[in-house]
Amino acid sequence: MTHDIPEIVFATNNTHKLSELRAIVGDSLRVLSLADIDCHEDIPETGSTLEENSMLKARWVKDRYGYDCIADDTGLEVEALGGAPGVHSARYAPGEGHDSQANMKLLLKNMEGVENRHARFRTVITLLTDAHGCSVVDGIVNGVISAEPRGENGFGYDPVFVPDEAGGLSFAQMDATAKNDISHRGRATRALMKLLQQF
Repeated sequence: MTHDIPEIVFATNNTHKLSELRAIVGDSLRVLSLADIDCHEDIPETGSTLEENSMLKARWVKDRYGYDCIADDTGLEVEALGGAPGVHSARYAPGEGHDSQANMKLLLKNMEGVENRHARFRTVITLLTDAHGCSVVDGIVNGVISAEPRGENGFGYDPVFVPDEAGGLSFAQMDATAKNDISHRGRATRALMKLLQQF
């Protein structure tokens, strides 16, 4: 555990992501939410890559609130769709906001009759601190897109993403611990923790 960063802000309004990160880091780091620092604005995500978006979010919080910050961006990259939805994963379907059901429905519609179901989830995390500047890590899990949603757990595209290492289960059919062990966010967060331990 580093003494330079006893607490850090995670620049997300996604309570699922916040819970996952807190579960993965345990007691080694105090992870504050945006609500904890009284930040209720919508942080712009105007980057064209996951790396750009995670950097934009981290810098936005650091500049306005002064806290050391972690920010992530995650994308589902489907081979047959040229890497889509990718950086647009959270807003894949038309309309306002983040509608997970609409996103998943559109993805399955676009995959109808497609034989190549290969896909990967990728999470990029930017760490921005006064003491150590900026660092970027990522985590990837490969899998396939199922023909229909399966399972009740998780969030986002979890019901239609079947990781290669899960014995045929979708992320939404796995419990949180099993998912975190192999997930893109779990892998990126463990890379982040290794980075923090070097400081």
